[in-house]
Amino acid sequence: MACFWALDHKPPTTMTVDFDWKSGVAAKDWSNVAKKGSIDAMEIEVKKLYETVTSIHEEMSYLREREEEMQDLNNATNSKMGWLSLLSLLICLSVSGLQLWHLKSFFEKKKLI
Repeated sequence: MACFWALDHKPPTTMTVDFDWKSGVAAKDWSNVAKKGSIDAMEIEVKKLYETVTSIHEEMSYLREREEEMQDLNNATNSKMGWLSLLSLLICLSVSGLQLWHLKSFFEKKKLI
């Protein structure tokens, strides 16, 4: 919780506020844990390491899920690009065939062939 007031500050000045955000294992107050449970330093260290390992495990699980999603997206994109390239090749070949047919009939009408 944080409260800030600077109402009617004389003389008006610019103030800076620095925050130290902590999340996960760093956010727990381990000294209070030791006082409440009256446990020794080794147990506190083991709890810290356990929290760290749990956090790493959750992050790795999240990254694996994201990797699977990205792999599925990559495979779908590759498949669509393969079909698109095949379709564009067929369109180019059909247009070139129509151009040859048109030019041949044009030159036959003009009696150049």
